[in-house]
Amino acid sequence: MSMTDLLGAEDIKKAVGVFTAVDSFDYKKFFQMVGLKKKSPDDIKKVFHILDKDKSGFIEEDELGFILKGFYPDARDLSVTETKMLMAAGDKNGDGKIDVDEFFSLVAES
Repeated sequence: MSMTDLLGAEDIKKAVGVFTAVDSFDYKKFFQMVGLKKKSPDDIKKVFHILDKDKSGFIEEDELGFILKGFYPDARDLSVTETKMLMAAGDKNGDGKIDVDEFFSLVAES
């Protein structure tokens, strides 16, 4: 399954384009722009599993750095600052990774 099976390709491309500048990424705005906020819990879970590249059941910090590429392969990597800010926002229990429930919370906040 690919991201475009769940979200509109044009919405993804437009959202990625808004955040091309380093240190411009805003996950709340991004999730809204790609339409993730409007998706069912099942679809949000599917997006989580696409972003969980190593299939560990968690999105770790190194995977977060490539989150935009999970939506659009030609997208940029997040900066270290952006990655750390996203981890801080998503890692509610402080274990250094984001599980599916924490991902739901991130999307719900957007």
